[in-house]
Amino acid sequence: MRPIRQLLSGEDEIQLAVRLALLALLIYWSFVVIRPFIPILAWSVVLAVALYPVFNWLSGLLGNRPKLAATALTLINLGIVIGPATWLGLGAVEGIRSFAAQLGAGTLAIPSPPAGVKDLPVIGTQLFALWDQASTNLRAALREFAPHLKPMAGTMLGLAGGAGVGTFKFLVAVALTGFLLPAGPRLVAASQRFLSRVVAERSENFLVLAGATIRSVAQGVIGIAVAQGLVIGMILKFADVPRAGLLAFAVMMLGILQIGSAIVVIPVLIWIWVTKSFAAALLITACLLPASLADNVLKPIVMGRGLTTPSLVIFLGVIGGTLAHGIVGLFIGPIILAVAWELLTAWVRDDEVRVAPETEPVAKTRAANVETA
Repeated sequence: MRPIRQLLSGEDEIQLAVRLALLALLIYWSFVVIRPFIPILAWSVVLAVALYPVFNWLSGLLGNRPKLAATALTLINLGIVIGPATWLGLGAVEGIRSFAAQLGAGTLAIPSPPAGVKDLPVIGTQLFALWDQASTNLRAALREFAPHLKPMAGTMLGLAGGAGVGTFKFLVAVALTGFLLPAGPRLVAASQRFLSRVVAERSENFLVLAGATIRSVAQGVIGIAVAQGLVIGMILKFADVPRAGLLAFAVMMLGILQIGSAIVVIPVLIWIWVTKSFAAALLITACLLPASLADNVLKPIVMGRGLTTPSLVIFLGVIGGTLAHGIVGLFIGPIILAVAWELLTAWVRDDEVRVAPETEPVAKTRAANVETA
């Protein structure tokens, strides 16, 4: 049989090249058109997958009315985004702007320790000396490195400036989720048909794995971190702690990165015990400690066996997603990378399992030859 290239005339080759070029141009143009909406679509899909068990339960509770359940769930989500999330988000944005301005001007410094630190039992004197030394040394170091920190300040100001657009994207994504939830089974079937053309033998397994990974990261990592940040932020706000919104944002970031909130909570507790009365400090501590330790209890319950994705993948997803898509990318990035990591790992394991049976007979033959010899 003659090669296809030899069967095509010169005119046919030109027509084929033109068609391929037009197809490539159409694909590229379509990507340019939908690129601004990719974070919204991705976040709405993540929310739909993560909330589908709740939606299914609520639909059954309401007498198998999926549209009513989707409407109720959407209104609840919009209330959370518009209410406490926006309230603390505005505080975080203001804190980031103030921090970036001080960083760019070289005036950022740890405040000097209050005199009441010395009165703390056992560690008071040592803590006061350490705090005062850190305040003095950091102030001198920041003055020296201030010119090099200005680009970082610009990045932070850009992130804070895009918070309004990010909030709008969240609202649109939540509203779009309400339309995706009732169509969940049809969308799953369509996704499986698409995957069957790419990975025909494992399309169903890959789809199940992707859904499980999205739920695990969205509920066990993102969801718990956001909830913990909101609760701690509201406690700090009512306790009149300065920059409560920024501290809540830091708690949320540390939760997503799997580091924990102790880095933020412990210094805040020391400040509270130094500046507040005994009764107020005791009450705030009684509320703050359970909220900061809740993730250690909730994560094993929500995530079951735990997340197998390495923390480095989550970290890269947070940083890369934020740089690429702003505040929305902070939540989408780790989920996308976690799904890609799990699918790639499953694909590699599948190839290893396939290769093993092929090499086993060869190994048995070699062993038999050795015994015969």
